[in-house]
Amino acid sequence: MQPNPTAPATIARPNPQTLNLSGCWSVSGIGTLELQLQAARPAIRAPLMVDAAGIEVLDTAGAWLLQMLLIRLRSGGIEVTLQGLRPEFAALLALIAEHLVAPDRPPANSASPSPTALEGLGQNANAAFEQGTALLAFVGETSLALVGTLAHPSRCRWRPILYNIRSAGFDALPIVALLSFLLGIVVAYQGADQLRQYGANIFVADLVGLSMLREFAPLITAIIIAGRSGSAYAAQIGTMTVTEEIDAMRTIGIAPLELLVLPKIIALVIALPLLTVFADVLGVIGGMIMARAQLGVGYGEFLERFVKAVSLTSYAVGIGKAPVFAAIIALVGCFQGFRTHGGADSVGRQTTRAVVQAIFLVIVADALFSIAFSVLNL
Repeated sequence: MQPNPTAPATIARPNPQTLNLSGCWSVSGIGTLELQLQAARPAIRAPLMVDAAGIEVLDTAGAWLLQMLLIRLRSGGIEVTLQGLRPEFAALLALIAEHLVAPDRPPANSASPSPTALEGLGQNANAAFEQGTALLAFVGETSLALVGTLAHPSRCRWRPILYNIRSAGFDALPIVALLSFLLGIVVAYQGADQLRQYGANIFVADLVGLSMLREFAPLITAIIIAGRSGSAYAAQIGTMTVTEEIDAMRTIGIAPLELLVLPKIIALVIALPLLTVFADVLGVIGGMIMARAQLGVGYGEFLERFVKAVSLTSYAVGIGKAPVFAAIIALVGCFQGFRTHGGADSVGRQTTRAVVQAIFLVIVADALFSIAFSVLNL
């Protein structure tokens, strides 16, 4: 008897422990089979016998559905026995099973067990090590691109550099001025009570001058730029990576490092020291105003003591940190931008990482500077 290629595939249940499969289990006969598969799952976990002797035609689509039926039943804790399947159909079913989840495993969409605390620590450490090595490789590639640009000055892109100086430097003046001014007020206000108790009001100039010029001004400026410009670098390059603009640049022979990374680094290395000087001035002005209001120290007295308290070395120490902070911010922002993959959610994720990592590395670098300057008695 020849099989009927148009007979629809059916699933019948003559009793709760038996499923009878029949018909044409092929592309032309499985149109309504998905609904039958949903209804074929027993309500109780009792042994089940699946009789496939009635299957007349079986192709890869039908074999896939049959295998999915067996997986669903067994994943629910039901002991399933398949019988009556023709040898040629059994060989096809075994071939399909090799490319699907094993019947004794939970389906792929089931919740995987959460890793233990030790496993999570190992995974995080491995991810941090991988990202650290990738960042070092990126720094090396950028250094080689910078050396190539210095060897051939005609390749330097001045227009992007000037644009980034304006966007990262000039446009950041208002927020840097406000926060530095307020920070100077806070430093003077916090020290005013203690200095008043010992009659050392004039030494507020030492407190404000040294703290702002050596530490607070370069650090607060770097943190502001990390949140403002570092995030912008990561978002810009990340968006270009997602939209495949970076790949298009490589295709037409434009080096992304020379066009996107080097102008940002050079511009920020120029802009951040200037912003630090601006923050020094505003911070000292804020402290000077608070010293007059709280301690009665006049502007002339403050400036006279300020010049004696703050040496050129202390001023240069604060300014010298700024280029290093600028390189860290620009490198981390661009690095995280190039690591973007997928869609818009990845752009946001890498932007957040760029800001967090840049601020963390800036603070670590500042701590290392403090240790080095202490050893050198600076």
